[in-house]
Amino acid sequence: MSTSEKEIKVLLFGLGAIGGFYAFVLGRNDNVSLSVVARSNYQQVKELGLRIESENHGNHKVNIDEVYKSPEEITSSFDYIVCTHKAVNPSRVPPLLENAVGDKTTFVIIQNGVGNEEPFRKIYPNNTIISCVTWAGATQTSPGLIRHTKSEDMQMGLFPNTSIDKTLEQRRLDTFANVLTTGNTIFQVESDIQIKRWEKVTWNAAWNSITTLTDVNTQDWLKSTPEAMAITKRLMHEVIDVANRCNVPLKHELTDQLVDKILAMPGIFSSMHTDMKEGRPLEVDVILGYPVRMAREHGMDTPVLDTIYALTAAVNGRLNKL
Repeated sequence: MSTSEKEIKVLLFGLGAIGGFYAFVLGRNDNVSLSVVARSNYQQVKELGLRIESENHGNHKVNIDEVYKSPEEITSSFDYIVCTHKAVNPSRVPPLLENAVGDKTTFVIIQNGVGNEEPFRKIYPNNTIISCVTWAGATQTSPGLIRHTKSEDMQMGLFPNTSIDKTLEQRRLDTFANVLTTGNTIFQVESDIQIKRWEKVTWNAAWNSITTLTDVNTQDWLKSTPEAMAITKRLMHEVIDVANRCNVPLKHELTDQLVDKILAMPGIFSSMHTDMKEGRPLEVDVILGYPVRMAREHGMDTPVLDTIYALTAAVNGRLNKL
């Protein structure tokens, strides 16, 4: 089937490890015309293509129809714009995508953090937004090569828009779900995706920041002092409190569940720790900054969260000066 005959036009922005994995999933659909915006790996992907080595799916060359270096090169709109870039400056990207957005464009946001949808809603108030939480284990070991482990799961759901007919929004969600099903990946559709977003940010707020600030893995941190476990749980409880004040119903039992989960694993670091070690900007705002702002708006006292945010922001400030 030629590109012009394919019915669903998809643009993927952010061709890193997670973006590369979902490009592979999307590219398995005969009915999808897949374009990508590749930045740091543009030359390799443009000339040699994108490859994936997956413990679940095997080794493949990813089916990509068009490779752009910048959204400015785009001259027509897409049905879906899948955003898998690092959320290091959430307000910067939505305006860059203007050339690719039409009345029927749906944004699919696959990122860490909370509050990610708001910059898109502000710029594009009449477009559908699908919000996603992914647990895929992927790394880009060299430009244009993605290695994927067996870790593969995603939850997604609508970020409701009262200006769009609910039936139309549901149809757009169902269509994208069918694309993922054809791509043979694991996912679930959630009626309230914010619950899953805040559950993951409770995890990320602790482990991403602590491994970055201490430069030790999760097991070594928890074994370092009796205070380590107490601080970790207090941080998680504070994030859960903020979620509840934002009308996201999380239970405090989540803290023990997440701690039990990390204790059952070998010591791990985090994607934020990797970014820090490699001198890249950190996803501070969506993981820590947004919960801190929500706490302030609601007049809440969150001393551990505030402290961890201030320290991590200082590390990020140092990295941005390099």
